[in-house]
Amino acid sequence: MTPLLRLASLAPFRQAAFRRQFPADLATSWAFEIETLVLGWFVLVETGSVVWLTAFAALQFLGTLVAPMFGVVGDRIGHRRLLAAMRGFYACQAAAIAAMALGGTLGPWQVVAVAALMGLVRPSDLGLRSALIAASMPPAQMTQAMGISRSTADSARIAGALAGAGLVATLGLGAAYLVVTGLYLFSLACTLSMAVPARPRLARASPWRELRDGIAHVRGNPPLLATMLLAFLVNLAAFPTTGGLLPFVAREIYGLDRSGLGTLVACFAGGALAGTLVVIARGAALAPARSMVLSCLAWFPMLMVFAWIRDPAPGMVLMALIGFTQSFAMVPMSVILLRCAAEPFRGRVMGLRMLAVYGLPIGLLLSGPAIAGLGFAAATTLYAALGLGCTVAIGLAFRRHLWPRTAIANTPRPG
Repeated sequence: MTPLLRLASLAPFRQAAFRRQFPADLATSWAFEIETLVLGWFVLVETGSVVWLTAFAALQFLGTLVAPMFGVVGDRIGHRRLLAAMRGFYACQAAAIAAMALGGTLGPWQVVAVAALMGLVRPSDLGLRSALIAASMPPAQMTQAMGISRSTADSARIAGALAGAGLVATLGLGAAYLVVTGLYLFSLACTLSMAVPARPRLARASPWRELRDGIAHVRGNPPLLATMLLAFLVNLAAFPTTGGLLPFVAREIYGLDRSGLGTLVACFAGGALAGTLVVIARGAALAPARSMVLSCLAWFPMLMVFAWIRDPAPGMVLMALIGFTQSFAMVPMSVILLRCAAEPFRGRVMGLRMLAVYGLPIGLLLSGPAIAGLGFAAATTLYAALGLGCTVAIGLAFRRHLWPRTAIANTPRPG
């Protein structure tokens, strides 16, 4: 074994399946971020409307409503098989965008239509990645593994933001989408090459019964329920600002061009990646539930300050700090869910976790009219204040399940 793999923070790479999954997830995440930035800017420039922009961003999460059924299917046929099929679909839709762009027929309506189709499938990708990791990862290495997995998305936001702007400026939209298609095809090949443990053959009920069983499993498990509520909350009240609304902030608040937007996104992603690396380094020493609650309590006040900044330089610095802070909530959320969920329910639990992401399109759709009526600063402050108050309420209601060091949400479960 090489000295590099002896490092505790890189121990998950000792698992052959993880060594194959990591580049597959990385390529997928890079492609996701390039698409989000390039098409979001395209819609905003073509329409000049923040409502169109928020609608486009919201459609990308349409599939959160059906994500629990993806979890049911993954538990039935295997998470790797389902993930491979999804990534093949991503490649097909990227090729369609490339063809329309190269043919000069791409417009806002076509982008929104493809975003709606992609949005039915894409939200389930992250949950299936996590379930696939849990199938091959020792419990003691779960925090490091989830941190490394999260780093694929964080690094992608940096590379995707900068590369997306550069690719379009250098090659044009059509050629840039050929690169995106290539990333998806590479991810598909790596996913298909993974070896995963054999799954036990279990008696199956109807899909709806299995879904109801998964919901009952979450409702009857307080750490799972608290984590789901916080996941919904941050998607509703925090991620609209740092996600779908950044093109509006860059263009309308800071007066930046596409490259400036890329830099703003990269600042958030760079901070998030730095935070994720700290989580990876601390590994088993981190108490996931405590970290999750404290991170949310710091995250929302930072958004309140960001709402009133009009100078891009301090705004980018604060965006990096926000990214750093949120990593100490998002990685622990996945760890808690996989640690506290029974093995037969992992796919369904992660599917329900993605259902919590539906807070993001709700937040985006409400933010458009709110910004139009109140202004960006007041609307964002209102969102952050709501998030902070609800975080306090959830923390108090589930205190004995989230705060003690001996709680299962804070200690590895032997296995």
